[in-house]
Order: sequence, then C-alpha cells, then structure tokens
Amino acid sequence: GITGGFAPPTPSAIHTLVRSKDSPSQIVINSSVRPDGQPSLGEAQSKHLNVDSYSPLIDELESILKTIPVESPPGSQDIYGMDIGLAYGSDNLQWANGGPAGCGQGYSENQATDEDKAKFKRAVEIIKS
Repeated sequence: GITGGFAPPTPSAIHTLVRSKDSPSQIVINSSVRPDGQPSLGEAQSKHLNVDSYSPLIDELESILKTIPVESPPGSQDIYGMDIGLAYGSDNLQWANGGPAGCGQGYSENQATDEDKAKFKRAVEIIKS
C-alpha cells in the first residue's frame, strides 16, 4: 500500500491535478493506478478538462481540500487509510498527501477525523468522476 515497511510503499493510486496560470481554462488530471495483484503503479493516464464545464466539482474539491489536514511531516503516515496519494495545485491552493514516494510507518502530528476521512473519500470520488 501507500504505507511502506520492509518493502517500499506501493500505493493503490496517485492522482495529481494541476491548474496552471499559463492555461487557466484547463485542469490536467494525471492518474496512476495499481492494478489488483500487481506490484507497481500502471502508466499515468492524463485527462485535460475544461474548467468551466466542471466548475461546480472543482469548487467542491477545492473547498474540501482547504478544510482537511495533510500528514506532518509529509509522507509520515497514511492518515486517511485509503492507500491513495493526492496532489492538487492551482493559483489559490497547493495541497498534497502521501509524500512523493508514499508514506512511511511513522506517526503524523496531524490526524484525520472521521469527518475528514469522509471528505477525503468525496474528493477522490470527484477526481474519479
């Protein structure tokens, strides 16, 4: 999973979303998913979406990410327990969990509440839709 141990971390999925000021009308979603039973993530798949067409979902996603914690230090613990790394970058929000190489088996100073976990799950649903 995203939490390493004796073996290095192998998350179930990593989703990266970028909305750059060079192309503010587009959001790029790169998703790498580990197929069941496979030891590593599959090739990243990219989607380019028109921001205007998805504005309500993007607004919902940003409002969720602004209210939920990330682990501290980065990559220390999978505080959402979903085995998923998520990174979001735009002019008004930079948010990432899981660390660039997954999570260790340490302890995070920040912990997710059940409400935070439900919000994170909704964020993942938005990205997958």
